[in-house]
Amino acid sequence: MQTDFVKVTSDTVLVPVTVEVKDKDVTFVTKEGVSRATLNIFGRVTTLTGKIAQTFEEPVQIDLPAELVASSAEKSALYWKALPLKPGLYRLDVVVKDVNGDRMGTWSHAIRVPAYDEDKLASSTLIVADQMEKVPTNNVGTGNFVIGSTKVRPRIGSADGKPAVFKRDQRANFWMQVYNLTMDQQSKKPSAQIEYDITNLLNKKQIVHMTETTAQLGNVGDQLTLEKSLPLASLEPGQYQITIKVNDNVSKQEIAPSAKFTVE
Repeated sequence: MQTDFVKVTSDTVLVPVTVEVKDKDVTFVTKEGVSRATLNIFGRVTTLTGKIAQTFEEPVQIDLPAELVASSAEKSALYWKALPLKPGLYRLDVVVKDVNGDRMGTWSHAIRVPAYDEDKLASSTLIVADQMEKVPTNNVGTGNFVIGSTKVRPRIGSADGKPAVFKRDQRANFWMQVYNLTMDQQSKKPSAQIEYDITNLLNKKQIVHMTETTAQLGNVGDQLTLEKSLPLASLEPGQYQITIKVNDNVSKQEIAPSAKFTVE
């Protein structure tokens, strides 16, 4: 399970909820050469006083050719639901039921939806994704894993807290929005420097260091979307951390969100 936070307005935050279920943990029923697993996913968001803020319930089907069921055991199905919420503290309960079997998984967590104050430099969640691509104009803001004009499919960590895992022949993608950049009074544009650092957590060695400025990024307002993609072939197996440092030259504020990922 993973929850992320993306600002929509000053008092509304989009909270994408991503649920991952391994194929080996669900029951496939084969009919006419097709094996199908059916999940029922139910979620509820409540305030601390018990008031229901959001609920969702959807069936999810996984279809595979019957001969591929055994070999897909380590593959996963992803479910994604984006919930608009006001800033505050909530409890999120998710129940996943294997319709063809007798198994059920539950997940309960407190989530703090951040308030994005107008004069405070801030960011969305730094999302580590295995897919990141622009969507057609008529699909902007709609569809699974779509945030704004980009499809961002998170690669999420394991239930025991380990970071997302990538293979060396894959690319890791990084998506983040920056909010409340201050406009320079003369140019009427923001002035900020963005630094990308990727560090090998085993030996603390810096693998990637890259810097860019809002001037290089062109037509930027007080909000900025950062999208970077990294081929992993040159990285040794191990655990890494990406940090994106944003330094607002006008307001002198700085943020440095980070996220971990593993390369195998």
